[in-house]
Amino acid sequence: MPESLVSAGPNSSGGLLSLMRRRFSEGFVAPPVNESSIDGDTELVAAAVLVPVIVRETGATMLLTQRTVHLRDHAGQVSFPGGRSEASDSSPEATALREAEEEVGIAPSQVEILGRLPEYRTGTGFVITPVVGLVTPPLNLKLDDFEVAEVFEPPLEFLLDSANHQRHSIEVRGVMHEYWAMPWHGYYIWGATAGMLVTLHRFLRKL
Repeated sequence: MPESLVSAGPNSSGGLLSLMRRRFSEGFVAPPVNESSIDGDTELVAAAVLVPVIVRETGATMLLTQRTVHLRDHAGQVSFPGGRSEASDSSPEATALREAEEEVGIAPSQVEILGRLPEYRTGTGFVITPVVGLVTPPLNLKLDDFEVAEVFEPPLEFLLDSANHQRHSIEVRGVMHEYWAMPWHGYYIWGATAGMLVTLHRFLRKL
């Protein structure tokens, strides 16, 4: 990984966490990110996700979920804990924390909110606010088995290494659309989740 993001050595993830805190404290605001498949005439549904960085002694990881195959939206895909905003949610942070607790059992008291990434607008009709937070173990996870098939934790450094960011294209109804992917140990991280991770990488590098 470029040294502008992570210093070399066994404690490099600690340096990355310090960088994350510093960048979010600067209050940088970036424009929204639009997927190539987005339809400008579609009314988007507000949603938020928690981008949960797990602060482990062996190195920081990112907790991701594998969604169950029967869901209406993004069935079977890898995602961050999150979902649609509700009227009772006071902010995107409230939505992200509520959904993370409901889906996987992360207690809000375990999360140090760092800040928001740019809004991410998807071709499936959502405008998502990614809320980045540091999560302190131990994790006493309780999965909502209707929505979440399993969880897994790739190393943060793997996900933020641009060498692992693959650009692909797919034809949908006769139109080619591009998307990001970053396969890891049999899991296929792609689409909006991979796109938000690329956005985090660029945010940290001030791109």
